[in-house]
Amino acid sequence: MTQSFCATIRPLALSLSLNAAAYFGLASLWITPVAAQETIDKTITIYAAGTAGGGVDLYGRLVGRHIGKHIAGKPSVVVQDMPGAGGIRQANFLAETAPRDGTAFGIFAGGPILEPLVGARDPGYDMSKFTWIGALSKDVSLCIAWGATQFESINDAKTQQMIVAGTGAGSDTDTYPIMLNEMLGTKFKVITGYLGSQQTIVAIESGEVHGRCGWSLSSLKSTKLDWLRDKKINILLQIAMEKSKELPDVPLLLDLVPSADDRQMLEMMLGTTGMSRPFVAPPGLPPARANLLRRAFDAMVKDPAFITEAEAMQADLSPSTGEDVQKLVQKIYSTPKPIVERAKKYIAPPQ
Repeated sequence: MTQSFCATIRPLALSLSLNAAAYFGLASLWITPVAAQETIDKTITIYAAGTAGGGVDLYGRLVGRHIGKHIAGKPSVVVQDMPGAGGIRQANFLAETAPRDGTAFGIFAGGPILEPLVGARDPGYDMSKFTWIGALSKDVSLCIAWGATQFESINDAKTQQMIVAGTGAGSDTDTYPIMLNEMLGTKFKVITGYLGSQQTIVAIESGEVHGRCGWSLSSLKSTKLDWLRDKKINILLQIAMEKSKELPDVPLLLDLVPSADDRQMLEMMLGTTGMSRPFVAPPGLPPARANLLRRAFDAMVKDPAFITEAEAMQADLSPSTGEDVQKLVQKIYSTPKPIVERAKKYIAPPQ
């Protein structure tokens, strides 16, 4: 009797157990999507590594006006300028202090990306570990001279000293002139310490310096379009992986460098031109939050309202996803050590 009873109960218990497991399994399928939905309901701060009115600031504010409506939770977005050391100050803030919950990310130029590899000092961060959200465009960097000066071509900078404005160690404005002096025999002299684009503009217009070397075409167009339109400047050189279609007659640095070793090194150093106007969050952002910001960025760059405003400010849009930017940064950071060491002598010479 007991054995028969047990034999009856065991299958019944097993059946109940399996049914319960199935029930709770189905319940979890209903519950999980709701529980896993990522939202941000706190204010997001975009930190722009530049000064008010400069290219980094303008692009940061452009994104700040549009990205919030594409983020679940519809958070408000504010932009805070954080100039200093060509963007390295802001990169350190993101690496060490900024919250890792999606409520803080930044925009800066290319200098801080390369600084940990080739800078004269360790800035304390590794850009390949940051969380890349996306980039607005691909760009070329320029060497320009004020039209009233004697510098009409890059060859003029080889025969006489040309004084250019710099925004701090590690920034393109400081590293590119040194690199060109070594590779092309130019005679650039960098006066560094300007906080951002607006200060360099004042210095150029006042005659304090002759020009600037390391200024993206997109930033120039968004901040001083009249300089291009009215031909107030001479564009001496393009520094990028390929020429801009807008400047077919301006020489490209890669075309002027005959050495294969130099060209390989330049490909590392100029890799950031393929991810101009990048937006980046701190390292260690939870994957779901990273995906939330990346998909919001992707939706924003397709938004007609965003595109209309971008076109009105002469912004060049050729966006990249956060995943693509992440791969590009990781490729830059995987450059063989001998190439990296060789680059250091150009952009971080002994003091």
